[in-house]
Amino acid sequence: MNILKALSALLTYPTRELQDAIPEIERILNSCGNLSEVARKQLIMLTTSLANEDLYELQERYTDLFDRTRSLSLHIFEHIHGESRDRGQAMVDLQNHYAQHGLEVDASELPDFIPLFLEFLSTLPPSEASELLGQPINIISALGERLAKRESPYQGVFQALVSLSSEFPERDAVREILARPDPEANDLEALDAAWEEAAVEFGPAAAPNCKDEIVAKVRAGRRPAPGVNVPNNKPIIQYSTGGQNG
Repeated sequence: MNILKALSALLTYPTRELQDAIPEIERILNSCGNLSEVARKQLIMLTTSLANEDLYELQERYTDLFDRTRSLSLHIFEHIHGESRDRGQAMVDLQNHYAQHGLEVDASELPDFIPLFLEFLSTLPPSEASELLGQPINIISALGERLAKRESPYQGVFQALVSLSSEFPERDAVREILARPDPEANDLEALDAAWEEAAVEFGPAAAPNCKDEIVAKVRAGRRPAPGVNVPNNKPIIQYSTGGQNG
């Protein structure tokens, strides 16, 4: 599904290469008949912004939204497991599923990074991709609503993903996610409080605090999702509204 690959690209850290690719991304978006009109309008605003605005301003805006604001994290398990130890095992399981299907994730990447997940889905048959996209659809819907509250055109990516999913968001589950703290990027005190969680270890060599994990998130958010060629099999993302700590 080229549309998923295009949406994946739009969620990556803005670069000159992304700006150069906007005409092709717009062509793909325009050829997709499954997008809602609300999503299409926001996507046009986003691609216009990415193509024409100053690159450094685009990068700063991206960082404020997705790197500094935990409630807008582009890492799926952030919203499911928080900093609980279950998150480490979920990461390992998902990375193993990618590896079984021919995708080797770089050591600096986290496997639950949404652009990487979408890149993987783009290689699958449409029905299978749509089914798998439905697994984290409550999180995707909540992210779209939070971005809409901020009047960010990035909301269009998440609205489009809801349109493409085989599952409808569960309103109670989405409300539970939206009820969690959602500080603005310039509210430094609230952001500090949101990040003050118990440490989690991802393996024997893990640091005794979450600093390395945060750095890994930022690095993952600052590079485009890699191109992949994988067989038609499924990863597993287990979704539970009650599993997030904090």
